[in-house]
Amino acid sequence: MLICIELNIFFSIKGFGVPWDIFVMAESEMQQGQEVVEARQRTHALVARNPQETVRALFESLPDLPATQRLRPSETGLIMVRGRIGGDGARFNLGEMPVARATMQIANGTVGVGYVIGRDHDHAELAALADAMVQDPAWRDVLEQHILVPLAEQQAAREALEARKAAATKVEFFTMVRNRGPK
Repeated sequence: MLICIELNIFFSIKGFGVPWDIFVMAESEMQQGQEVVEARQRTHALVARNPQETVRALFESLPDLPATQRLRPSETGLIMVRGRIGGDGARFNLGEMPVARATMQIANGTVGVGYVIGRDHDHAELAALADAMVQDPAWRDVLEQHILVPLAEQQAAREALEARKAAATKVEFFTMVRNRGPK
């Protein structure tokens, strides 16, 4: 039996009184916005999927970091993990999982948000800092070179090691043809 797990995080949206013209963008702005969204997704995935100690060591290796301010205290909450039987069956609630959340602002006013699985507030703050830095053109290249590239390399090495371990346990099944002659 195969169980497909989905993570559903629901956010409440405030400010329904926002005028609709704020959502109208030129096509070039939408393209730039999409690039920023993809960069933020990649950054958050790399920071959240790597161990906190590794991420912290890489941030500490930077010669200088932007001045930061916590916009709200880091907090821990729960998200509902949902599953499906066979990957396409009806959804069911598998259980809850703890998630740490942080919101940081760097000196130029850019706000970053970080979510990580577990209760590690420091890891969530690092994810929020990385999110803010990737949105700022002045910090984006520094973040990419000193933090994201090493994290991507370490993650690829871990995945390759896991793949080699799994391949070592692979069982080759074959059918042996018996030639039964007349008795």
